[in-house]
Amino acid sequence: MNAIECKSVCKRYGDFAIDGLDLNLPEGCVLGLVGENGAGKSTLMRMMMGACRADAGEIAVLGKRMTAGSEGCAIKEDIGVVLDESCLPKEMTAAQTGRMMEGIYKNWDGAKFAQLVKAFGLPDKTKLGQYSRGMKMKLAIACALSHNARLLMLDEATSGLDPIVRDEILDILNDFTREETHSVLISSHIVSDLEKICDYIAFMHKGRITLFEEKDALAEKYGVAAVSDARFGAMDKTGVLYAMRAHGAVRLLVLRDLYAGEAQGAGIEDIMLLMTKGEKCA
Repeated sequence: MNAIECKSVCKRYGDFAIDGLDLNLPEGCVLGLVGENGAGKSTLMRMMMGACRADAGEIAVLGKRMTAGSEGCAIKEDIGVVLDESCLPKEMTAAQTGRMMEGIYKNWDGAKFAQLVKAFGLPDKTKLGQYSRGMKMKLAIACALSHNARLLMLDEATSGLDPIVRDEILDILNDFTREETHSVLISSHIVSDLEKICDYIAFMHKGRITLFEEKDALAEKYGVAAVSDARFGAMDKTGVLYAMRAHGAVRLLVLRDLYAGEAQGAGIEDIMLLMTKGEKCA
């Protein structure tokens, strides 16, 4: 089963549109959603959460169709959400947050929440307004993990955090996915985090998914090469996907099994940059 299934999803806001988008997250896996600002990542995740409705197409989460409003409330019990900004009242404490969540989620586990707060080193009697950003993110994750969620969605949850706190959060997500029925969708601009934790990478550009691959296969399938401008004009471009001119040279994104020249394995950042700024060749 897929934890998330998007079929021909469309959503329009003014001049921006998600148009006919297809995307699946296999159950038990971690999917990294990447793309430049304004690509539509947050809008897509809002539709997956049931915070807004698609104009067309279907979104299924954990085997059930996701809809906006009260119709999608039941499935939200199984989804843990962590956004880039904490929405919890600044005057509350962690202990008070736990009591509030108990009234929101039917499956709330107060003992587990208290255990996580302690494990994360969070003061339970300090007001959240005095928490650092990293502490707020840990508290949000503690909330997401304390109502028996099967799917975690994180939208830029690690942005602005120092490397130590980010690494701690990635360890938490790794522990969560040890259960075969647990899945994670994480949107982030921090490519190194995604390279550590993800099973799959989806690249979103101008409202479309332009790449979906197993992370470990990226460097084997895609390569980066550099040639002179003169050579590029005359060369056989078989296997060349994108080309970007800069400083008298041309950087290429290529399919390694088709490209005749030498190429190094492409990382996520290389692929994003060349697909966004390069000229499409094939």
